[in-house]
Amino acid sequence: MARLSNWLLATTTVALMAGTVQAQEDSNRFVMVTHGVPSDPFWTVVKNGAEAAADTVGATLEYRSPSNFDVAKMQQLADAAVASDPDGLILSFIDADALGGIVQRATNNGIPVITINSGGEDARQYGSRLHVGQSEYEAGRRAAERMVEEGAEQGLCLNHEQGNIGTDQRCAGFIEGFSGNAEQLATTYDPVSIRNSVMAYLNQHENTDAILAIGPVTAEPLLQAMREQGATDMFTLGTFDLTPGILEALDAGELDFAIDQQQYLQGYLPVMFLDQYAKHGLLPAGDVPTGPGFVTQENAAQVIELSQQGIR
Repeated sequence: MARLSNWLLATTTVALMAGTVQAQEDSNRFVMVTHGVPSDPFWTVVKNGAEAAADTVGATLEYRSPSNFDVAKMQQLADAAVASDPDGLILSFIDADALGGIVQRATNNGIPVITINSGGEDARQYGSRLHVGQSEYEAGRRAAERMVEEGAEQGLCLNHEQGNIGTDQRCAGFIEGFSGNAEQLATTYDPVSIRNSVMAYLNQHENTDAILAIGPVTAEPLLQAMREQGATDMFTLGTFDLTPGILEALDAGELDFAIDQQQYLQGYLPVMFLDQYAKHGLLPAGDVPTGPGFVTQENAAQVIELSQQGIR
C-alpha cells in the first residue's frame, strides 16, 4: 500500500511539473517599444495597462523606451525587439523613415505588429495589423473648434515633441480648426524652458487668446506661468491627456478642457489582441479608437481617483 501511495505521489508530481513546463511553453512574449520618456506620466499609465493585460493572460511583457525623446534610440530599441523574435510587437509609430523598415521586417518574419498612440495610418503600408489610439489630427481640430465656439480668435499649440508624427498632427489639426489663425511653438521637456518660451511668445503675440498643450509635460508649466501672472481667466486653455494635477486644474476651472485618449487602453488592448492572435488567430477587423473624449470641470471629479491609481 505504501508503494502504491508513493507511486501515485510521484506520478502526480511529474504531471504537475509537466503542466508547469507546458504552461511556460504556451506563454507568449510581447515587446512594447514606445517613445515615451520616464518623466512623462502619460506613458506610465500606458505601461500600467499593458502589464495588467499581460498578467491577465499569463503573457510576458517587455516594455522598452528611451530615457529622452530620441528617435534614433527608439529605432535601436525596436530593431533589437524584432531581432529577439517575440510573439508580437507593440510600437508607437512616430517616424515612418526610422521605423517603417523595422515594421516591414517584423511582418516579413511573421511577427504581428500593432501600433499605438501615433502613426497608425502611416504604419499600415509597412504591414502593421491595426492601430489602437485616436486620430490626432481630428483631436487637434476638435480642440480648436471648441475654443472658437468659446470665443477664441488666435491660437497657439505647444509641441514638446516636434518631429513626432502624432504630435505634429495634433498641432496641424489645431491650426486647421482655427482656419489658419494659429501657430505652433516647439518646446523642450524642461519646465523652466517651456515657461520662458511661452511667456516670450505671448509678449510678442498679444492677440493670442487660446493655448493648447499637447500633453501634461507642457500643460503643467503653462498652468504655473498663468497662475504666477494671474492670467488663467485671460486665455482659453486646453491640453491633451490627464494627470492628477491636470484634473485638479480642471476641477478648479483653471483649464477649460483636457482631451482624454484613454491611454490605459492603448497599453491594455494590444496585449490582449496579440495574445488572442497568437492563440486563436483572432484580431479586430479594424483600428480601435480610444479617443478623443473631453474632460471638463463638469466631469473632472469623476476621474480624479482613477487618475491617482494610474488608470486615467
